[in-house]
Amino acid sequence: MAELVSLDEVRAAARRLTGVVVRTPLIPFAAEDANLLIKPESLQPTGAFKLRGAYNAISALFAAEEPAAAKANGVVAHSSGNHGFAVAYAAALLNVRAAIVVPGNAPRVKTDAIVRTGAELVRVEPTQAARVEAAERIARTRGYAQIPPFDDRHVIAGQGTTGLEIAEDCARNKSPRAVLVPVSGGGLISGIAVAIRALMPRTKVIGVEPELAADARESLHSGTRIAWPASDVARTIADALRVERVGELTFPHIRELVSDIVTVTDDEMLTAVRRLALNARLVAEPGGAAAVAACLFRNAGELGLAEDDDAPVVAVLSGGNIDPAVLAEALTPKIESYNR
Repeated sequence: MAELVSLDEVRAAARRLTGVVVRTPLIPFAAEDANLLIKPESLQPTGAFKLRGAYNAISALFAAEEPAAAKANGVVAHSSGNHGFAVAYAAALLNVRAAIVVPGNAPRVKTDAIVRTGAELVRVEPTQAARVEAAERIARTRGYAQIPPFDDRHVIAGQGTTGLEIAEDCARNKSPRAVLVPVSGGGLISGIAVAIRALMPRTKVIGVEPELAADARESLHSGTRIAWPASDVARTIADALRVERVGELTFPHIRELVSDIVTVTDDEMLTAVRRLALNARLVAEPGGAAAVAACLFRNAGELGLAEDDDAPVVAVLSGGNIDPAVLAEALTPKIESYNR
């Protein structure tokens, strides 16, 4: 089994990210539950947590910490959108050429942002296999270094700085019962779990997935990585969470450090988007709101938490790059469940 990312690696990432990412606050979601705190990664310059891992990976690469890779002619990444934008943005900051591979159905709000950075945009079929193949081909033919969306130590460590901040901000108060995290390929929850389990060992880390793309939950419960067909995960409105299988490196972190993974429906994520906008003045994309949806629609017992514990719960709002039409749909609910 691969060696897990260490707390020291996360702390090293935090030093690299100083002045680059926003140290996002913990915001009480008082309109819903006084004990619910939101970690709004939607406030990052790229609108999602992905900048943490992307910048950490690229800066480490071109700081010659990996001498062979430091000779790369540029970087290439495959992404459903947020990671691609983060890599493109970080590469621009570091004056590095970048090519970003995205599925043909990636939201325009994300692809337009990638193009604005000056990166090359490469569209492929909407499967993880097609994205991986295209990124590998570009790396091989152009001498670009690959910046994986989740299955990379530097990426995981960068995402883990989110958990480091949560632990530091909670140090003077009561430790949270749990930190809930959206799950796609597993990079964010792996990094957060490294920091939280090391610094707040009594706090549970719980993943949240769309019920229409619950490969990570099935993998955790079965003890082995299970892939879902691309046609199945494509059904969810949460485009940021449509990865078909968790990573080879992230899965051991999930298995070792994550208490459970629960699912939410598309309607519940859209409701969370609406409530975050109206009650917390925070813009979230559906996948970014998954953890908040779980807090709103799953009771303590369903989350594996004690009913009588008054410690807070932290929900990571992982991204806010939402298609305007989807935001309009969420703000003008047409079905009763939105108003629960």
